[in-house]
Amino acid sequence: MKTRKLIATLFVLIAIVLGAILFSKIAFPDTLDGYFKKAYYNQFGPMAISVELLIAGIYLFRGHPKTNFVLALFAFTALLDPFFNLIGLFTSQVPFYAMVLFVICALVALWLAFSNAFQLGRISFFAALGSFILGNAVELFFNYF
Repeated sequence: MKTRKLIATLFVLIAIVLGAILFSKIAFPDTLDGYFKKAYYNQFGPMAISVELLIAGIYLFRGHPKTNFVLALFAFTALLDPFFNLIGLFTSQVPFYAMVLFVICALVALWLAFSNAFQLGRISFFAALGSFILGNAVELFFNYF
């Protein structure tokens, strides 16, 4: 119980700190037409990963039955960003220090989700597949489309 809440608190703190840093780096356009450009929306990709980590941390802290799905969703999204950047599909908007923290949190989240370490309900094959597909959708929405 203490370990689960400690990990959850670390996830929430990392998400809040990185979210604040990433939000401060968003450049808001001066004109109305700037809000309708792809470059403006690409800036919110790192924020989406941070929000996913925040939600996963809150679910983990409360011991919600869908925690493992949310942990897997965050992990796949956070791991796909550097992977897509590495293979050249797009250039990641996530700063290097944030990417390292997200990858570390994602590996812990994957281990927690698939090992069912805190007995919050095993993640099914379809839930894991769904979280993988949603993780891809989030990454591709903010970076490719």
